[in-house]
Formats: sequence, C-alpha cells, structure tokens
Amino acid sequence: MFLGGFTLAEWFVLVQHELLLFAAAFFALGMIDELALDCLYAWFRLTGRIRTQRVDERSLAEPRSLAGRAVVFIPAWQEAAVIGPTLTHMLDVWRQDELVVYVGCYRNDPATMAAVMASVRGDPRVRLVVHDRKGPTSKADCLNRIYLAMAEDEQRTGADFRMVVQHDAEDMVDPAALDLLDAALWHAHFVQLPVIALPQKHSAWIGSHYADEFAESHGKALVVRDALGAAIPGAGVGCAIARGALARLADRQGGKPFAEESLTEDYELGLKVAQDGGTGRFLRVRTLDGRLIATRSYFSARLEAAVRQKTRWMHGIALQGWDRLGWGREPVELWMQLRDRRGPLASILLVIAYLLVCLLSVGMVLQQAGIVTPPPATALLSALLLLNVGGLMLRLFVRACFTAREFGWRQGLLAIPRILVSNVIAIMAGRRALTAYVGTLRGAPVVWDKTEHRDHPLLAQAAGEGA
Repeated sequence: MFLGGFTLAEWFVLVQHELLLFAAAFFALGMIDELALDCLYAWFRLTGRIRTQRVDERSLAEPRSLAGRAVVFIPAWQEAAVIGPTLTHMLDVWRQDELVVYVGCYRNDPATMAAVMASVRGDPRVRLVVHDRKGPTSKADCLNRIYLAMAEDEQRTGADFRMVVQHDAEDMVDPAALDLLDAALWHAHFVQLPVIALPQKHSAWIGSHYADEFAESHGKALVVRDALGAAIPGAGVGCAIARGALARLADRQGGKPFAEESLTEDYELGLKVAQDGGTGRFLRVRTLDGRLIATRSYFSARLEAAVRQKTRWMHGIALQGWDRLGWGREPVELWMQLRDRRGPLASILLVIAYLLVCLLSVGMVLQQAGIVTPPPATALLSALLLLNVGGLMLRLFVRACFTAREFGWRQGLLAIPRILVSNVIAIMAGRRALTAYVGTLRGAPVVWDKTEHRDHPLLAQAAGEGA
C-alpha cells in the first residue's frame, strides 16, 4: 500500500524517527535543566554556601519561651483516624505556654470533632473551630475560617500572635521545629522546613515513591532555590509565616489570606509573601545525632489516591499558577517557575517516550523482516540520544543517593525502579489535571479533593513498625 509515494511501513518508520527526534530534544532540555541544578548544588556544597546546621537537642529538653505567641492552623475534614495522634504528639513535644493550636472542623463531621476533643485531654492550648458551613468546602476556606477565629481572639484579648504555623491533620511534628521556626522568623517573613515522606512497608511502591521525590526535592531543589535567593513556595506543613505578613495578605484579599479559588493555596502562600517584598527561607537543620528537623508523614498508599493528590498539585501549581501568579521577570525566578510548571509537558513527553518504546519494537521487527530500512541516525539525533542516556543514568544515581541519605541504602536502591511508578502516576495525573483545568475554566467550583489518611507515624512507632 502506497501513500504519497511511500509504503505504509516506510511512513511508520518516518513518523517514528521524527517523534524520536522531537522527544529527544525536549528530554535533553530537561536533562540540561536538572544538570544545572545538580552542578549548582555541588558547587554550593563545596564552597560552603549550602551548609547543614547542627543543633544540640539536649538544650531543648526543657521548653524555652518563644519570642511571642504562636498559633498552629490545622484544617480537618474527615480526619478522625489521624487527628488524635497528631495532636497528642504535638502537645507532648511542643509544651510552650505561648502556643495555641486551632483545629478547623465542619459541623457535619462529628467524628473528627470527637477525636479532637478526646485527644487534647483538656489542654487549654487547643481551640476547636467549627465551620458554619457544611464540608467539604476547600482547604483554603477552612483555613480562612480559622484565621477569622484567631483574629477575633486577638481583638477580644488584646494580645497578638507573632507567627502562624501550618500543619495538616496527619503530620508528626519534630520536637525541635517550633523553636527553630521561632528563631528563624527574626530574619525572614516566611520559613519552610523539610517534609519527609516516610517509606511504607505495606506500600513499597506507590506510597514509598513519595519518599524518593521529597528526599530529592527538599534535599536539593529547595536548598538551591534558597541559596539563589528565589522565592520559597509553601508546602502547607512545617511552615511558619509572620503574623504581619499574613495580615497584609488578608488586607489584599478581602480579609482572607488564603486563596479559596486556588487548589494549592499553600504553594502560593510563600510566593505571595515574596511578591509583597517579604523574605522567605528554606531551612535544613539536623540534631547532633543526625536527625533532620522536619515534618514526617505517610502519603497516599493507593494508586487512585496518589493520582488524585498529584492531579491537584499539578492542576494548582502548573496550570492555575500560570493564570494566578503570572511569570517573574528575574532570571532565577523565571527558571524556578518553569520548573514548577513543567508537570503537564513532562506528562506528555512521558507518554511519547513509552509509546516510542512500543514503536521501536515494532520497527525492529519490520527491519529484521526486511520490510523496511530505517533512515540513518543524524549527528543531531545521535548526540541527543547520548545526552538523554547519560542524563537518565545521572538522574537515577542522584535520586538513589538522596533517598539513601535519609532512609538507608536499601531504600536508595529501591528508588531506582520506583521512578517508573512516579512516571506512571505523573502520566495519569497529567491527563486528569488538564481535564480538571478545562472544567474550572468553564466555572466548575474548587472543592476539597482531599486524600484519605489511615496511617500515622506515631501509630506505626507504637506498633513497632519502622520506616
């Protein structure tokens, strides 16, 4: 069969060749981007610009007074399974009298409210804020309700808070984190501590692939971002914002500091502080025994939940962020925004890459059968393929190293095949994110598409299950 002078097999090989050139070119750009970040990280480490501080945890044995009153915001919707351990641990290790914990619940979620009241054991530092709307609304809406309750308390008592700390209902805080955030806010308006996604014995692939991604992102990417002086995005947990900076955001947004129309209001928070002229910092600090001062948590262990979670991240950061935050003018800020928003394009390229694997297999069969002769590889294509292969090997090595640094060499080795899991989830999330984005453009409401949490690090420790 001939089409335009070519047989169907020849057209197949030609399309395969052009598709390979297209994918190789864009993957090469991604590899160069990651190589630049790797080189900056290595250079900053060698020159001492990036240095992990150490603190003596024995000095924190007795709680020190904070520089001012501190408040923790915890929005909760259907979190009865995990909110109790979170609050119990937080109140035990953060014993400062200046601390007040606000937990936002919904009036149609009695199970979560009951779990909160049972876990606080009458501790006067906890306040349960019941939303006057039925849940779920959006996470930002719940946070704004908590903010309103805090502002009303400040007005009634005449005493203002100094910092606002954000956490989720499933977090396990570090005993030294509150003192560290309190001290850091003398020199910044927004501070983010690392997040550790713990590997899961019962979900060695889906749940544990988060451990690899966060180990590299919060061990390298955000560290370089901080060293370059770029704006630090919020993770929604383990972050603190100065009360005055939060008030300025509220004044700009009609009394609501958290963007209710955004799916990733936590990500936007740190960037908006920078846009207002504030300073953001990302801090990696270890205790003398090597423990990273970070927020620890279990992430989604089921495929459907992981896809939904990453759909929200991709939709909010890559697609909504383009519309809502625009593009920076400084080269460093523009670079970081391009990295943040490459998710949908990366998903498309991954689909093409896996499709090419199938096409190349078919092409080899046609070639062996003598049906078609493939066109010779050009010097450009050969160079691109060589760059991609070398870049892939480096990516696997770097991912394994950062995972091994936090969780040991066994998890480091597992991080290599888990990249395939990350890619599959990214492809599925990319398709859903694009569909959801089109829906919001047509007026679909933003709702709290939260992830169900069943496991908590504190419960795993009590059961004798390590990470």
